[in-house]
Amino acid sequence: MPEFDDGQTPTTPPSPAAPSTETTVETEVLVVGSGPAGASAALFLASLGIDTIMITKYRWTANTPRAHITNQRTMEIFRDLGIEDQVLADATPHELVGDTVFCTSIAGEEIGRILTWETHPAREADARLASPSLTVDIPQTYLEPILVRNASQRGAQSRFSTEYLGHTQDADGVSTRVRDRLTGAEYTIRSRYLIGGDGARSQVAADLGLPMEGAMDIAGSMNITFTADLSHLVAHRPSVLYWVLQPGSDVGGIGAGLVRMVRPWDEWLVVWGYDIAGEPPQLDDDAAAAIVRQLVGQEDLDVEITGYSLWGNNRMYATHLQEGRVFCVGDAVHRHPPSNGLGSNTSVQDSYNLAWKIAGVLRGYAAPSLLETYSAERAPVAEQIVLRANKSGGEFRFLEVLGVLDAGSPEEMQAAIDERKANTPAGAAKRAALVEAMDLKHYEFNAHGVEMGQFYTSSAVVPDGSPKPDDERDPELYYVPSTVPGARFPHVWVADTAGHKLSTHDLAPYGRFTLVTGIAGEAWADAAAKVAAELGVPLETVVIGPGREVIDTYYDWARIRGVEESGAVLVRPDTHVAWRVQSLADDPERALGEALRAVLGRAAD
Repeated sequence: MPEFDDGQTPTTPPSPAAPSTETTVETEVLVVGSGPAGASAALFLASLGIDTIMITKYRWTANTPRAHITNQRTMEIFRDLGIEDQVLADATPHELVGDTVFCTSIAGEEIGRILTWETHPAREADARLASPSLTVDIPQTYLEPILVRNASQRGAQSRFSTEYLGHTQDADGVSTRVRDRLTGAEYTIRSRYLIGGDGARSQVAADLGLPMEGAMDIAGSMNITFTADLSHLVAHRPSVLYWVLQPGSDVGGIGAGLVRMVRPWDEWLVVWGYDIAGEPPQLDDDAAAAIVRQLVGQEDLDVEITGYSLWGNNRMYATHLQEGRVFCVGDAVHRHPPSNGLGSNTSVQDSYNLAWKIAGVLRGYAAPSLLETYSAERAPVAEQIVLRANKSGGEFRFLEVLGVLDAGSPEEMQAAIDERKANTPAGAAKRAALVEAMDLKHYEFNAHGVEMGQFYTSSAVVPDGSPKPDDERDPELYYVPSTVPGARFPHVWVADTAGHKLSTHDLAPYGRFTLVTGIAGEAWADAAAKVAAELGVPLETVVIGPGREVIDTYYDWARIRGVEESGAVLVRPDTHVAWRVQSLADDPERALGEALRAVLGRAAD
């Protein structure tokens, strides 16, 4: 079986005829890449009415599952864009993703399980309190077409088999040279801005010379995709991840193999490590099937190999994400192992942060300086997730705890594993150590604070002197909702006048700024209308209270709003808090106007 072309499907969709070499195509924004970062950028921009072209050198979207965990923050972004139902229709639901198993093989002895992705009853309560959406599993092969389809339906031009060659930028825009890979014709796309979402080998980032920390290809891994009915082995312990501890298994240097569910319970992916310093392994269907049967633990397993590919584990992030009119998003600026399931999520969230800012500048209500806040806000996130994902790999302590690292044979390894059953001091010590090792994995599989607690500090946030939200619990494991400026706008359930439940996130859609206040602060509504008209900013006021269009049915908004009823919370289009004021100002129009000018980089107006 030949390897796929960089993980892309060999199916070629219809493509419009390429422009002639003399043609310069014009657009407001050019996006390079159709993965989660690029396709979501195109979707967000098109949804905001921005003329957008998205190009990719590949023939269609990804055909290998790759990214799959889609966390709450990303799902609520999809809710905001009106595509959550489409994602849920193709996803494995929340209740089936979490019983992560550690075993000697899928059919073999189980070492233990951990409830992951907030499926433990206590953590699911945290999740349901935090967001209107829950974590699900949707392979990249299913997610990318949803993003591309919706971007195209909303006006983005999507061009496949179109390769980025390079760009030059000037004071007015960016000229990007591209090649049609079907005809060989080269032409120029002229845009106001360029977004590089072209992955971990990003040519756009390389051309910009973005400052990078870390290293690439620090360990080697191979993916093997296959079909086999494993329901009799896994349906009673549903999960997306089954970690196999046995001789020869190795993923990213941690000493274990991984069997990952793609679709329950007959589509799968095996991850197996190799020495990246040596010659890359040569696989064929028979060798791949042997690895699958070894990890599953059934020599007679009826298995069909559907593909295999090699990839490197990385530990690299950019410390600045843009240069002039060119920005990079996703794996182009944060490259890391799949631990914690942060890759595609952070990629989507990068674009969510950037797109509304570009739209604001293009529509004339924001100053170009607003665009500098993209790096200020997202570069710290890039560093955090790269370090977290790599640290999680180092926190895989099961082999050390079981005492198998020094085993000289499979028999010695099995004896070391069996010792945990013994009624001896050594057995008791091993069992206690396994409890600690399992608890440590919560930092990989239940890092709710990492997923939901991103906090922005930049000129697009007006601080009020309050500290970053925190409490006595671990900030990586636990998310703290707050309206402190810079925090993600908190979710609680409210209702409309007909009693239909709404999330507070539903009150603050992507296409506008939203000012949230109470009945005692109704004067903010008139002030906001005047400020919006003066600055040309999309801004609406939501008054929460009895007899108004939004009712605090459970009184949860009153408990979490962090301001008095007459105060106000200004929410940015990306549902982060831009500014808040504790009570009705003496001159609300002036107070709000000054705050919004500061956020938009127009303080000098």
